[in-house]
Amino acid sequence: MGERPEYVIQGEPARLFPVLSESSKEGRTLSILLACIQSVDEFGRSLLADLGLRVGVRARLETYTEVVLKNGNDKKLRPDGLIVVRTGQKDWSALVEAKVGNNEISKEQLLSYIELAKLNGIDAVITVSNQFAPLPSHHPVDVNASSLKKVQLFHWSWKYIETIGTLLINRDEVADSDHVYILSEMMRFLEHKSAGVQSFDQMPAEWSTVLDFVHSGGRLSARSTDVQSVVGAWYQEVRDLCLILCRRLEENVEIRVSRAHASDSGERLKHDCEKFAETQTLTAEFSIPNAASNLNLVADFAKRSISASMRVAAPSDKKTTKARVSWLLRQLKSSTPDNVYVRLIWPGRGANTQHSLKALLDDQAIAEMPGKVATSFEILYVRDLAGQFSRRKAFIVELEKAVPEFYAQVGEKLKAWQAPAPKLVAEKNSSHTDGGEEEEIRLSPAGD
Repeated sequence: MGERPEYVIQGEPARLFPVLSESSKEGRTLSILLACIQSVDEFGRSLLADLGLRVGVRARLETYTEVVLKNGNDKKLRPDGLIVVRTGQKDWSALVEAKVGNNEISKEQLLSYIELAKLNGIDAVITVSNQFAPLPSHHPVDVNASSLKKVQLFHWSWKYIETIGTLLINRDEVADSDHVYILSEMMRFLEHKSAGVQSFDQMPAEWSTVLDFVHSGGRLSARSTDVQSVVGAWYQEVRDLCLILCRRLEENVEIRVSRAHASDSGERLKHDCEKFAETQTLTAEFSIPNAASNLNLVADFAKRSISASMRVAAPSDKKTTKARVSWLLRQLKSSTPDNVYVRLIWPGRGANTQHSLKALLDDQAIAEMPGKVATSFEILYVRDLAGQFSRRKAFIVELEKAVPEFYAQVGEKLKAWQAPAPKLVAEKNSSHTDGGEEEEIRLSPAGD
C-alpha cells in the first residue's frame, strides 16, 4: 500500500484480522469488509461497479479505518473508513460509515460526513447498515439534493454485500484460490449472528395504520407521512426480496426502475406515493436473466392480497386461441395449479378474460372467444392473505414464500415464444438458352 492521501492525518490500513476491542463491533466488521474489497479484486470491482465506478486492472485500491482528516478535524469527526481508487490519472475516494444490528445512520451524522468530504475534496460518502435501499444511489435517509453538490451519496446493506460475495463464489468468478478462501471466510463471518447482519423482517407501525384507514373507506394522501413510511418500507422489503432471489437463483436479479427515477430517488418516492394513494396497491418489477419476461409483484391493500405475474406473447404461428392456449399449457403441465390463473389478452378494447390454471388444464375450450384470437397471456399467482396482511412480520414471511413459489411453479418453466427462422424454398422459372430448357433456382423466404 502506498502513502496515505495528503488529507489523511491519521488512519490505519484496513486489516483482515483487526485488533479492536470487543465493544467495537462495527469497526471490526467494517475493517474485514474493507480488507476484502482491497484484496479480492473481483469483489471490490463488483461492489464499486454498482456505484458507477469502473475499476480497471491497473487501478490500485486502498482502504483505511479510523481515519482523521486534515480539514474539519475541529469537529472531532472520525469516519469508520476510507476507500481510495488510484488510477494514475485521477484518484477517486469515499468516506465509509458503518452500522450493525439495529443501529441506523442518523441524518445529522450523515450531513456531517458529507460536509467533511467536501472540505477534504473527497468524492463520495458510502454508508453500510442493515437498512435496505432499492439502488445504491437511493439512500434510506432522505437528504436534500442541495447538500449533495460536489459529493455523491451511496448505500450498501450488509445483506447486499453478503449476496455479492455469495454470487461470486457460487459462480466461480474469483480466479485466485487464496482469494476464494478469504472471501469465503468473510461470508462465514457475516452469516454468523455475532456480526449483526440482519434481513428486513418487519413492516413499520404505519403499515397497520394505513391498512385500517383503507378498509374504513378513507382516501389516502400522497403527502401523508404514514403513506411515505409505508412506501419506503416497501422499497426495503423489495430490495431484500431481490437479494433472496439472487441467492436462490445464483443470478443477478435486478429491480426495474425507470431511468428518471433511478437518477432521482425523491421523484421516485413522490411518484410511487401518488400511485399508492390512487390505487391502494404497491408494485415492483424484477428483471431475471434469461427468464421469459419480467416478474411483476403487487400488494393490494383493498383486497389484502399479494400477486406475482409474468406475461408472454402468444405464438403468432398458431391461428386459434385453443392452439395458443395448448402451447402455454404444455409448459405448465407439471405446475401445481393452486392459486395460479391465466389471463388472456384480446385484441381491441374488449375486456380481458381469466381462468384458473386448473380449469384450463381440465378443458381448454373455455378459453375461446368467438371471432377473436388471444394475443398474449399473463400468468398470475394470487394469495389472499386476509388477516396475515395486517401482521407486519407475517406479511413479509408470506411474501418471501410466495414469490419463490410462483417462480418455481411458473417462472422457471415459462418460455417466451420465438418466431421460427424462415425456411428456404425453391422457385422454378423456365428460361430458354440455346434452344434448351434450363431450370433457374431462386431462393426466397417462405411466404414471399
